[in-house]
Amino acid sequence: MKKKVSFLEAIIILLLLLIILGISVIKFGLMPEVPVLFTVCLLVFWLRLRGNDWASIQDGIKEGIGVAIIPIFIFILIGALIGLWIKGSIIPSIMVLGFHLISGQFFVPSVFIVCSIVGLAIGSGFTTISTVGIALFGIGASMNANPALVAGAIISGAVFGDKMSPLSDSTNLSSAVAESELFAHIKNMMWSTIPAFIVSLILFWILGNSGSIDASKINHTVAVLQHNFIITWWAIIPIILMLICAWRKIPAIPTLFLNIAVTVIMIFIQNPHQSLTDLTNLIMKGFVAKTSDSSVNALLTRGGISSMMDTVGLIIATLSLGGLLMKFNIVQTAMEPLVEHLKKPGRLVITTILSGICINLFVGEQYLSVILPGRAFKQAYDRIGLAPLALSRVLEDGGSVINYLIPWGVAGSFAASTLGVPVLAFIPFTFFSLLSPVFSILSGVTGIGLKWQNKAEK
Repeated sequence: MKKKVSFLEAIIILLLLLIILGISVIKFGLMPEVPVLFTVCLLVFWLRLRGNDWASIQDGIKEGIGVAIIPIFIFILIGALIGLWIKGSIIPSIMVLGFHLISGQFFVPSVFIVCSIVGLAIGSGFTTISTVGIALFGIGASMNANPALVAGAIISGAVFGDKMSPLSDSTNLSSAVAESELFAHIKNMMWSTIPAFIVSLILFWILGNSGSIDASKINHTVAVLQHNFIITWWAIIPIILMLICAWRKIPAIPTLFLNIAVTVIMIFIQNPHQSLTDLTNLIMKGFVAKTSDSSVNALLTRGGISSMMDTVGLIIATLSLGGLLMKFNIVQTAMEPLVEHLKKPGRLVITTILSGICINLFVGEQYLSVILPGRAFKQAYDRIGLAPLALSRVLEDGGSVINYLIPWGVAGSFAASTLGVPVLAFIPFTFFSLLSPVFSILSGVTGIGLKWQNKAEK
């Protein structure tokens, strides 16, 4: 007969899984897909030996994957859009515009600010990285900037914008789970977000002015782009459309479909003889650049649905693992003793953030890193008199922003595959994600900016 998982068993299982994943990916540099599948295999047979039937185990896998069906479909559309945006000269035009507007001396901090603004406007870190982020990454590569540093600036800006935008799914989720008012939640996040933003900007300014950037290639790269693509102000139309859709609160899927349709029309306007077969291959396999410059070819040969399949495969494997851990109460059992003994605000904030980080490590899914700690610690926050705003901010700082730092995480694997920079390479430069939990912990320990319930609410 199957037995309830004990606290000791839950801790041993989670530590063993983390050791396997950590050693495989960090020490041996393996691609994360196989180690994740290996941990799923171990967990499946362990659950069966404990008396769980195969149908229940398969249900756990299905439930885990189910939470990511919409993100997976969005990734597929983004892959198609990237190839179309290059073919339609949108990304090359943004690159040329960026070369004229952004100076080499302040390039890296400029990337951080631009991605922050775009992310704030559209409320999607994934979309920011896969559109404007790719263009800015291309500029950085042409200027000989450190790819990991530029990727860190792009991701940091995208995460900031996603975190502070009222249009963001993760921001709305954190507010809903903690039962706090959305705009009050966004305002309260400034206690940790603004210091993290300022320190990140300073660090990007220092590292971006290290003298390693070579701006001599800019004119040559611009000439190559102008020779091979139609550089025009009309290229801004899809971006404006995306901002309008965000402002009108149109969901990501119809927004991406509209953008794909408009970009296809632009491609046919530029080239009326465009073959449908070639266009279909472009959507499926991505754009293949064939300029006279090998570095430009490397930058702009990307996109396509097939380019997202590695990420989709990793997401499915990771969420299968997460589904099993959740369905059979392994994660919940490990967290229960913590909840019962937390009576001081500082310790409660620290534990909530560490729980979000651990769930990101074990499950690899940013939404679950918000939902599970939110449900587990809600009563503890109420018990000591902390307001829902305190919980919602901590859930963001320890949950969704951390997922970009996990090699087998949904957000981390997406950013790595989109920008072509491994997660372990850009982690040290993703300052905003690294600093957000630090300033949130400082707020919890010092009490500065920590919101308490009104007397009438206690």
